Amino acid sequence: MLNYYIYRFGQFISLILPLRLVYAVAVFLADLHYIFAPRDRGFVKNNLAVIFPERSRGELRRISIMVFRNFAKYLVDFFRFEKLNRKYIDKKIKLEGMHHFEAALSAGKGAVVLTAHLGNWELGGVVIAQLGYPFWVVALPHKSKKVNDFFDSQRSSKGVKVIAMGKAVRSCISEIRNNHLVALVGDRDFTGKGMLVDFFGKPTHFPEGPAALSLMTGAPIIPGFMLRNPDDSFTLRIEKPVEFSPTGDRAKDMVTLVAAYKNIFEDYIRKYPEQWYVFRRFWAR
Repeated sequence: MLNYYIYRFGQFISLILPLRLVYAVAVFLADLHYIFAPRDRGFVKNNLAVIFPERSRGELRRISIMVFRNFAKYLVDFFRFEKLNRKYIDKKIKLEGMHHFEAALSAGKGAVVLTAHLGNWELGGVVIAQLGYPFWVVALPHKSKKVNDFFDSQRSSKGVKVIAMGKAVRSCISEIRNNHLVALVGDRDFTGKGMLVDFFGKPTHFPEGPAALSLMTGAPIIPGFMLRNPDDSFTLRIEKPVEFSPTGDRAKDMVTLVAAYKNIFEDYIRKYPEQWYVFRRFWAR
């Protein structure tokens, strides 16, 4: 319950103050969090050390601080969805690769839109919906119903339709067959049943949902990322569909397909490590 009131207070501040000032407050609070949350700080540093074993402790510390700061800004952006309109999109967001969505919808098979906990995936989804695409997201429900309702209302107020994880498979298949875009975040497994993959040279579990949906429906997997630029504008980058030819051997196809988009995640995280938000132990023991 406390988290709900913290989120609502954060939203109140984010809406009444100028964006630049809200970002400054968020960065200040992020720095306090970095100092007084040794567990979160340790997880972030340890995860970065796996990605960049060659970098010094000072470099990893600098990236870690930016992870905390950028995540705080991510929350500000989420709280300010009420102010997001087409004028903001035209002014602040550079669009790249949107023709990949057009091609998928023209083919009539829908698409599995795949992203990671990188940049601002929530804002990316809202922008796609605001541009008029039939857009659904699979979201992990929060334990608190009040918090969950708050998050879902933020999304739905801007045209994003939410499918709760746990009830997702049938709904996802239905929407894809209706030629809609269904988005999933594919770099963290929350079920404990994910596929074990080699990620930056160490084993971790990836969710099988994106690959399974693609194989069941024939829909392409289209990676997309909403990346923060140094001036706090954004680039929404939609990549070409993952290249893949099914063999008919489902187990083999699952491994091949997950490996293909796993490599894309590695490329983006390596390039934008200060925007990858994972505040827990990521790799398998």
